[in-house]
Amino acid sequence: PELEPECRSLLAAFAEGSAALTGCLGRRARPVRLCQGCHGHYRHLLAQYGSIARAVGNSSESHNCAKSILTSDRLQIVVTLSEFFNETWEAANCANCLKNNSEGLSNSTEEFLDLFNKSLTCFEHNLQGQTMSPNNYTEVCKNCNETYTKLNDLYNHLQRMNRQGGESGHSAHLCIDVEDAMNITRKLWSRTFECSLPCSDTVPVIAVSSFILFLPIVFYLSSFLHSKQKKRILILPKRIQSNASLVNIQEKYS
Repeated sequence: PELEPECRSLLAAFAEGSAALTGCLGRRARPVRLCQGCHGHYRHLLAQYGSIARAVGNSSESHNCAKSILTSDRLQIVVTLSEFFNETWEAANCANCLKNNSEGLSNSTEEFLDLFNKSLTCFEHNLQGQTMSPNNYTEVCKNCNETYTKLNDLYNHLQRMNRQGGESGHSAHLCIDVEDAMNITRKLWSRTFECSLPCSDTVPVIAVSSFILFLPIVFYLSSFLHSKQKKRILILPKRIQSNASLVNIQEKYS
């Protein structure tokens, strides 16, 4: 039987929402901008699917829109599409970059993306004068070090915070937008520009390494001094005994 007008309207709205979300995901697949660009389409599609699941026709139970649209055939296209979008959204961990109500990006995500854009702007600005020597990126490494360091530190902080608050396997990861942005920046910094990030633990590492290397010297020196002292202690009584014997001999023949 044909769908009732109410059910047909709900199905058309879901089809349009699916097309809009599919187009958004495809356009933002590279570089990855799924969560920040498509969260509105995804939230809207969830609402449309919920309207179908709750809708009931006017005439009788046999015209229930949920039953007619979702479970009336073996393929269950609407259910399959909905599951696909949900799995894609969860695999991208988009919830970790959005506010609790998914109406926009979280403050930490906005801060990260702001630093990310500043890093790319710094790279581009310092590359403009590299036409004469395209393989020399000294100015990039020097002038963009502070911005890149802040970005890298913030990313590591977000990772630690996310692992502490995560309860599932997926939640241990940041959203795909942030991960992809950091991967791009790190590849540019280390592979393309061949810059190095100064390690904050350099001084402690050098101190510990020097201490470990110095230990054998201390050990052998202390062993040498100890053996010399022991040798002196062993020789001293013999000298005393020898002197005493000499005195006795002199007294005997005097």
